[in-house]
Amino acid sequence: MALTKNERRLRIKSRIRKVVSGTEARPRLAVYRSNKEIYAQIVDDVTGKTLVAASSRDKDISSAKGNKSEVATLVGKSVAEKAIKAGIDTISFDRGGYLYHGRVKSLAEGAREAGLKF
Repeated sequence: MALTKNERRLRIKSRIRKVVSGTEARPRLAVYRSNKEIYAQIVDDVTGKTLVAASSRDKDISSAKGNKSEVATLVGKSVAEKAIKAGIDTISFDRGGYLYHGRVKSLAEGAREAGLKF
């Protein structure tokens, strides 16, 4: 029985989440990628709270021109700036079952450029 693309991604995601979890000292940067948009959240899994979030739908980013990878870089920079303001500088990266390639890689590199340490 063949898995759909999304079922396969969810299997990979659960495999990643066994290893990667966010603590107060080192929260998790979770990425969700839809066909049009990209979302990033910094999550403390111990308390189950989202500490910081950014997406391509935010007003300052949605007005930016560029392809989806360039927008993902802006989202990465935005989430990193918000995290640093909140006192978070070290995170663990959760690619959410997506390949570390394209938009997911651009988001991670944008976050690194803005000063987050993975």
